[in-house]
Amino acid sequence: MLPLRDNIPSRTVPFVNYAMIVICSLIFLGQAQETPGEPSLVEKFGLIPVRVLHPEAPVEVTVEVRQVQTLNGPRIEVKKRPAVPSAVPPWMTFLTCIFLHGSFMHLLGNMWFLFIFGDNVEDRFGHIGYALFYLCCGVMASIVHFLSEMNSTLPTIGASGAIAGVMGAYFVWYFHAKVQALLPLGVFIQIIVVPAPLFLGLWFLLQFFSGVGFAGGTESTGVAWWAHIGGFAFGAISALILGKTPLLRPKVQTHLAGPTASGMYSSDRFRR
Repeated sequence: MLPLRDNIPSRTVPFVNYAMIVICSLIFLGQAQETPGEPSLVEKFGLIPVRVLHPEAPVEVTVEVRQVQTLNGPRIEVKKRPAVPSAVPPWMTFLTCIFLHGSFMHLLGNMWFLFIFGDNVEDRFGHIGYALFYLCCGVMASIVHFLSEMNSTLPTIGASGAIAGVMGAYFVWYFHAKVQALLPLGVFIQIIVVPAPLFLGLWFLLQFFSGVGFAGGTESTGVAWWAHIGGFAFGAISALILGKTPLLRPKVQTHLAGPTASGMYSSDRFRR
């Protein structure tokens, strides 16, 4: 399912959320201008777990992973080459990696989910608090990924871990919210309204079972499943704890009309 909008209005303009989208987009434009074969921003600022573990040792990065069929069954082939030096101390890549993306669709998917769910979380945190929360979610997601694949030489990038943290907070704070989403059904596309916890819960379970089920993890799938899991869990736990303190603004009430005669929810109360 692809989320289109939710039914939670925001009381303030989500400046930080917009800023994160703009920053990631501008950095991706810089990535798009890179000359093939030249040292890339991904290797300079991406998280390479083995480099963090052994900062002084030479590192070979994974440039291609493919599955080949052999007489003994499928086998993973990994092509590597020497990595360019990191532009920052390796431990700083826990943060810098969350501003890089591997493709336009990678960027678009991440920024769209951030646009849908981030404004309401920023509304509760306030601008400064949300900025700190977002960055902490990104760093914690990077740490969880590092702990799950400490010997990986594959550069890890993307804001999805930080955004997963935002989604975790939304899951806790807006449990009664509704999400309008596109549901592909073969050649047909249906617009449906689903409870936010169902939408986000299914997303989290997909990440969890993918992280547990795929042998080889990121090396074989190209997806940092445990970064998503760690970010979501950190965001949800932080929301549970901070939501009981006077540090945050109260939640906004939902504005979704009840079921219509057709059984569907009226969409005229969605705010986007």
